[in-house]
Amino acid sequence: MMKKALRKKVVHIRGNDIYYERHFHSRTAPTLVLLHGFLSSTFSYRTLVPLLSKDFNVISVDFPPFGQSGKSRRFQYSYENISLTLLAFLDALGIRKCVLVGHSMGGQICLYMLKNRPELADKAILLCSSGYLPKSGRLLRYASLIPYFPKFVKRRLEKSGVEANLQNVVYNRQLIDDEMRDGYLRPFLNDDIFKALARMVRDREGDLSAKDLHALETKCLLLWGKHDRVVPLAVGRRLHGDLKNSELVVLDDAGHLIPEEKPELVYSYIKKFVQNEQPLLQVSKPVKIGAGSNMQQLQS
Repeated sequence: MMKKALRKKVVHIRGNDIYYERHFHSRTAPTLVLLHGFLSSTFSYRTLVPLLSKDFNVISVDFPPFGQSGKSRRFQYSYENISLTLLAFLDALGIRKCVLVGHSMGGQICLYMLKNRPELADKAILLCSSGYLPKSGRLLRYASLIPYFPKFVKRRLEKSGVEANLQNVVYNRQLIDDEMRDGYLRPFLNDDIFKALARMVRDREGDLSAKDLHALETKCLLLWGKHDRVVPLAVGRRLHGDLKNSELVVLDDAGHLIPEEKPELVYSYIKKFVQNEQPLLQVSKPVKIGAGSNMQQLQS
């Protein structure tokens, strides 16, 4: 086994900058590619990565326009284009095979990547993944063309506030500390993010259809917080039904931000899923699946 190494770097791919952090474990270890959620960044994986890097090569990515990646106003921020850009990014790094891990919107991006290149991953892990969201309404898309729309987006996010958003995504609010507040606030100190988000409102084509999901052959592990108020458990159950080679595990005492709330448990399930061929619930104690909630969804 070779000594672990961490590399932080920015590469220019398909007209935008991609920031990533690469944790090298060994030449023979599987490679995990981590994608964060909406309005988030590699920061959301900071407690999970040290655990995963004990067993795997890990690449954590800020996909545009989030985190330290580019916010070009010429870039098309559709799921399709983001997924193709990330595939080109992996090509540039020489990654031909990996395990995809996506949280919230990052889970939907993973599904788009699997649709576009099924041979990339034999396994994928979806953490409270978004699903079944339609494209933005026509009036909202037209409104996004107004020059002052980015300022409207900024005021809307400022009004809700980082503290309120964090309280909405975690089950145990005592986990919220200054490090979390600062880490999730930092991306919004750059006004260019709001211009890019305005374009994303126009470009986002909506989540994959049930027909698209049925066609995916990749083995998928769905990890869900029982008390997820952002992407409710009902969405996880529906994805489990539409992804024919999937397993659903629900974590008690957890909300939407499970990489932050339950890093050790998430790590243990990922490790078992990646390293074992038999069904996950046959090699670990099942977690009781709680009652679902309504289908109303918000991205995070």
